[in-house]
Amino acid sequence: MNETAIQAKLKSTRHEKWRYLLSKIKKQRVLLLLLLPAVIYFIIFNYVPIYGVLIAFKNFKLQEGQSFVEAVFYSKWTGTFGLDHFINFVNGPFFWKLLRNTFVLGLYGILFGFPIPILFALLLNEVRKKFYKAFVQTVSYLPYFLSVVAVVGMMKMILSPGSGIVNQLLTSIGLEPIYFMADASWFRFLFTSSGIWTSMGMGAVIYLAALSKVDPEQYESAVIDGASRLRQIWHITLPAIKPVVVITLILNMSGVLSVGAEKIILMYNSLTYDTADVFSTFVYRRGLVELDFSFGAAVDLFNAIVNVCFLVAANYIARKVADESLW
Repeated sequence: MNETAIQAKLKSTRHEKWRYLLSKIKKQRVLLLLLLPAVIYFIIFNYVPIYGVLIAFKNFKLQEGQSFVEAVFYSKWTGTFGLDHFINFVNGPFFWKLLRNTFVLGLYGILFGFPIPILFALLLNEVRKKFYKAFVQTVSYLPYFLSVVAVVGMMKMILSPGSGIVNQLLTSIGLEPIYFMADASWFRFLFTSSGIWTSMGMGAVIYLAALSKVDPEQYESAVIDGASRLRQIWHITLPAIKPVVVITLILNMSGVLSVGAEKIILMYNSLTYDTADVFSTFVYRRGLVELDFSFGAAVDLFNAIVNVCFLVAANYIARKVADESLW
């Protein structure tokens, strides 16, 4: 086959691929149109603002330009390679406390918050009466739709040292009331447990969806072979949701240091800073309250880079151990 024939064949192959792609787009045009608003949203609010990451490497000042873009462009770089903010943060007095608090809260969220939706989904899957199953599911979903402000407000009412039901129970059995919201030793427990309560029901949805695809004949065959309920769960149910569990764990690992500031700001006070102050709250105070945008952006970027490292490491380990991964 001469060179001209080879080039013609390659060109024909490329044309066939384009025709196939266009035909797929035409067939799925309605779904693509539904996806378009989400794509536009992420482009506008997640990708376009990436330009602003430059302020982490500069002494950003709004008065340097007529607009934000000009101010970023004309602001001066900090030191060598613009890394002064990162070096000052790592060598600063708050770094290790912030790292410890953020990591511990994120780790608690994975150790206790990750397996509970799985266990809850397994228990719901064993309920045979549809009415009770639907009722429990509905009740478990409700806390997810409560705002963070409402959840923290409920916690403060329930745990109030004077009128809270928890302290009333403690005093009724002869114990001293505890000011939970002002005790640093209780903060991590309250933060983690309230997070589990609000997300448990919604977190179980994806596992229940995976379990709905399991062929009932597998359970029937297991019953005929004399397998107990626990054996059925171990050999049929858990393998069915294994891919979902691994992928969810990887995604959760990527957010070990992504502890949101909103809930902590509503919960913490000067008495609980020792265990409550994390990267995101530090960024809020330094970047927005003190208007040190460059330093706050540097801390937030450092946090994001560490989270990416966790994601890559978790994906690698999952691929080697469980033969499941994101890529």
